[in-house]
Amino acid sequence: MKKTSIIIIVLIALAIGAIISTTSDASSYENFGVAAENPGKEFHIVGTLNKTKEKYFDPKKDANYFTFYLIDDKGVEQKVVYHAPEPADFERSEKIVIIGKMDGDHFEASKILLKCPSKYTDNQVKGK
Repeated sequence: MKKTSIIIIVLIALAIGAIISTTSDASSYENFGVAAENPGKEFHIVGTLNKTKEKYFDPKKDANYFTFYLIDDKGVEQKVVYHAPEPADFERSEKIVIIGKMDGDHFEASKILLKCPSKYTDNQVKGK
């Protein structure tokens, strides 16, 4: 075999390895039930804040500890622990996406993404 053929085969093998490694680490959108069945795997979970239960954030004790209860799209409620300050406009968000893993009786969130309420409603938007 020629050197160029060997180099091309090695590059193809490296490309296949890179593709497989990136797809195996990709997280998916699921619910708390699936996350509980796979405690070591990272998931995106979409839900709404349970405003009837108390959220906890005390910056005097620990500025990087925030807990709240989230209800996923299947209606399952779960305690969420986030090791960072409470995001701005957290209670005003319509939907919350948490990224993280199950850890025993709670979900450890590494990131929180907020879907803010719409700035406009149908009766406020007027054409020219």
